[in-house]
Amino acid sequence: MSWFESFILGLVQGLTEFLPISSSAHLRLTAAFAGWHDPGAAFTAITQIGTEAAVLIYFRKDIGRILSAWTRSLTDKAMRQDHDAQVGWLVIVGSIPIGVLGVTLKDQIEGPFRDLRLIATTLIVMGIVLGIADRLAARDEAGGRHRAVRERKTLRNLSVRDGLVYGMCQAMALIPGVSRSGATISGGLLMGYTRESAARYSFLLAIPAVLASGVYELKDATEGHVSWGPTIFATVVAFGVGYAVIAWFMKFITTKSFMPFVIYRIALGILLFVLVGAGVLSPHAGESGG
Repeated sequence: MSWFESFILGLVQGLTEFLPISSSAHLRLTAAFAGWHDPGAAFTAITQIGTEAAVLIYFRKDIGRILSAWTRSLTDKAMRQDHDAQVGWLVIVGSIPIGVLGVTLKDQIEGPFRDLRLIATTLIVMGIVLGIADRLAARDEAGGRHRAVRERKTLRNLSVRDGLVYGMCQAMALIPGVSRSGATISGGLLMGYTRESAARYSFLLAIPAVLASGVYELKDATEGHVSWGPTIFATVVAFGVGYAVIAWFMKFITTKSFMPFVIYRIALGILLFVLVGAGVLSPHAGESGG
């Protein structure tokens, strides 16, 4: 991998990680369209450490408060009723599905799941799901002529059941094209959470899974399966761009809907099917090599 490739891929990772459009799919597609080798699941996992570092810094106050309360709840039973302590426990509970499936499906994630036809399908299907979830949220917020405004849930309403549902949604993102934020935000909206709450919990829930995945994949870099220098460079680029995207996205969703992302996902999925069907792109374009 060249330094130019690593810069572009780091830029793509930072731009797409927190938007509901799938960073893993876009890394895969960038390589396919450019005629480069697929950067691979290991590269994706390691560069995600950069974007998660951006999450840690952006949400540092929330994370510090949650960690403090959770740590005290280990020895103080009364603290287990504290909202921040409960969020800490629920982040752990919600991380179980992706941890189990990530190890179980490792070979599929690094192989068959990277087929462009599957990515096109997940882009479209999850785009439709996100669109439905967003429409339901908008209807609750706006009310109507014969329908009162319905109050949506916040993270204070988070339960073990909801935490597990969020976790199962996040686990779906092991398939490129699904989108970690898109799946968890859609799940949150369908369960009745506000856009801001669904996005905030999505980012918090991703921290353990992404950091664990990145650390796990570091062994490939030390064994020579990943170009160390370019990968670190891409990770730094992803961090800087990712931080800016988080700041923009959290402001965007307070007043805007997810429909632009829905339209983009569906259009990109259709375009992929057309290009693969016309023979312009192979379903396995760029898969060989490093």
